[in-house]
Amino acid sequence: MDDPVRLTRRTVLAGAAATVAVASLTRETSAASGTRAPSANAVSTAGPFVLPALPYPANALEPQISSRTLGFHHGKHHKAYVDNANALVAGTPLAAKAPEEIVRLAARGEGPADLFDNAAQAWNHSFYWRSMKPKGGGEPTGALLELVQRDFGSTDDLRKQLVQAGASQFGSGWAWLVFDDGKLKVTKTPNAETPLTGAATPLLTVDVWEHAYYLDYQNRRKDYLQAWVERVVDWEFARANLPAAAKGGGK
Repeated sequence: MDDPVRLTRRTVLAGAAATVAVASLTRETSAASGTRAPSANAVSTAGPFVLPALPYPANALEPQISSRTLGFHHGKHHKAYVDNANALVAGTPLAAKAPEEIVRLAARGEGPADLFDNAAQAWNHSFYWRSMKPKGGGEPTGALLELVQRDFGSTDDLRKQLVQAGASQFGSGWAWLVFDDGKLKVTKTPNAETPLTGAATPLLTVDVWEHAYYLDYQNRRKDYLQAWVERVVDWEFARANLPAAAKGGGK
């Protein structure tokens, strides 16, 4: 099995920017009761970046991911990235641009020095929430399943590569399923780096920053990843993000 491809800003900047079809992140949901974690409701922000409501109740991913983890992750960490990114672009021409464009421009050095980290993390987290669903896992369907079988052999082999990519990412970062050069690939990126800045189209992602799992799994990152690929991942979200050229089986 080939090792997952590691993406860094140096390698992805050479590619053309990909247009990513991301599903709406504004569906209203109610947070679970009985937890002291921060609220999972959407928070209004002034600027191009918005903290979306979680697309499911905060307890919907239990026992794999607790409502306490989701509450802090969404209501504290994600909110901080959104607030920081909006503050950094306020009063500049960047404030009128879409979040995806801001991330790409910041990766090329436009804006304050710390804009990329905050803008990319704001975008990555919004993508991460939609990469999960209650009672997830199982098998992909349709064109995605055909591509998985062609490019990985089986869904089990894809799961193994996602777990390996996330577990082997030194320090903080992300593991991704992407569509690149006519094929599905598993990649990993450090810190705030994202395939959004390159030619690959991100299909789904799993967060391997410690705040994504430490309250539930402590240092057992691999256990979190195994639970994620077996019971939490939303293959339908990945299928919806396939570029039009791939929907006929990648031909």
